[in-house]
Amino acid sequence: MTEGRWRYAVTALGLLAGLLFCSCSQDQQPPMGEKETKAAPVPGDTLIMGSPSDAVTLLPVLASDGASSSVNSLIYNGLVRYGKNLEIEGDLAQSWEVSPDGLTITFHLRKGVRWQDGHPFTSADALFTYRLYTDPKTPTAYAERYRQVAHAEAPDPHTFVVTYAKPLASALSSWAVDIHPRHLLHGVEITKSPLGSDPVGTGPFILTEWRRGERLVLEANSDYYEGRPYLNRVVFRVIPDPTTMFLELQTGGIDEMGLTPLQYARQSDSFNFRRNFRKYRYPAMAYTYLGFNLRQPLFQDKKVRQAISCAIDREEIVKGVLLGLGRVANGPYVPGTWPHNPQVGYYPYDPVRARILLREAGWADGDGDGILERKGRRFAFTIVTNQGNDQRVKAGEIIQRRLREIGIEVRLRVIEWASFLKEFINPGNFEATLLGWTVPVDPDGYNVWHSSKTGVGQLNFVHFHHPEVDDLLEQGRRSLDQERRRALYFRFQEILAEEQPYAFLYVPDALPVVAARFRGIEPAPVGIMHNFIRWHVPEREWKYRR
Repeated sequence: MTEGRWRYAVTALGLLAGLLFCSCSQDQQPPMGEKETKAAPVPGDTLIMGSPSDAVTLLPVLASDGASSSVNSLIYNGLVRYGKNLEIEGDLAQSWEVSPDGLTITFHLRKGVRWQDGHPFTSADALFTYRLYTDPKTPTAYAERYRQVAHAEAPDPHTFVVTYAKPLASALSSWAVDIHPRHLLHGVEITKSPLGSDPVGTGPFILTEWRRGERLVLEANSDYYEGRPYLNRVVFRVIPDPTTMFLELQTGGIDEMGLTPLQYARQSDSFNFRRNFRKYRYPAMAYTYLGFNLRQPLFQDKKVRQAISCAIDREEIVKGVLLGLGRVANGPYVPGTWPHNPQVGYYPYDPVRARILLREAGWADGDGDGILERKGRRFAFTIVTNQGNDQRVKAGEIIQRRLREIGIEVRLRVIEWASFLKEFINPGNFEATLLGWTVPVDPDGYNVWHSSKTGVGQLNFVHFHHPEVDDLLEQGRRSLDQERRRALYFRFQEILAEEQPYAFLYVPDALPVVAARFRGIEPAPVGIMHNFIRWHVPEREWKYRR
């Protein structure tokens, strides 16, 4: 799950050193004797990507899942975007100015950009996107930053101006949001628009086919403003099982996937694999957690949540599930980044302390069956997680076993992604969940942690409410001073460590693998996809000619 691509703060542009630990490394070089071709790239070939889940919707304003965002990122553009070193650079906006008081941003838009149906892109589309996100009738979880805009205008076709009532640290970076086509959506009920399955963007690829549950096919946009991508086609194949996906990779059914730690460390080290594929490894800007639904009476006592955290052996998960390809998480920020508080500890594995906390909370094994009870209720609950993420399932099995040792009965339920969101997470119909968040470059956690964001389809779906946290988040998003923000977010993490609305588990390494015939891949702090339109295949190595 992704929080809609959280964005970077206006005043942090010169302060990236703390993030550059995230450099991406290539695990293999071409085998001895193989030389890279220096010939100019030519358009051709197809990249087939393995996806553990299908997209839900291809209207970005409605999409909150990673699969939809991955596809949408190739179809749409924002006004700005992140460059390879996590710097903000222009996308549909060629340049911009920020007023001295930080409250007004004037964007100067590129001329000659067209939507994929040939209609001109103008500032009216940017203004429409702003209004779409702030419309009360739009069921989106990402309206908050745009509601901070006091006034927006499009004084001419290539100028878009936004003015804020109060400073907002993430104001500039929030305009990396995908811009929607006014001429196709104006006056249309957004949830019924055909663009959810037949999108029209300004991006480098155009959707040409979507067989739900099977595959999505995108073809190069020859009219893309940065130039036609070298690859003719990108195909997302939906393969929920990681073992099946890896077999498809080895037999040529797909060209790219995210490896599991087992596949990366032990199943991809043969000479033939090294010849045919390139592996990459870098710390993911993400974390995995066990979230408790705080509306459930079972989890309303923080001693219970603390006890569960004490009963989880996170080092066991990192070593046994990730095979050491990751690290223990102690909060919502990745270690080494500037907002991360290294002084906040996680709950180390301590089953003795867990039992003491549960006893203090009134739980005891009265009938001697090994399961705790309180007021006639057995301590039993279900953890739900999504299909297609083997790491979460294995972590859930370890948690299940460790909690059974302290008298808690846990059931683990694995659900197909679209159903998981629609039937369980969005309506809050769960007891506990194993999930992950993509970590924002900017630390503004308002959408996930503020008590105003607990409605249906919003991102505080565990229903965490803490007045001091609300105040810290409000202050943090308004401050343009990084040291001030750091102090606020350090305190925020201290509260989360005490309250344990999530049992933070681990920060995984990203482990993508790409077929060796693809050239032009440039590992960078932002990952390997930043220059995707320049990936290419030498003509003699093309696998797909049409």
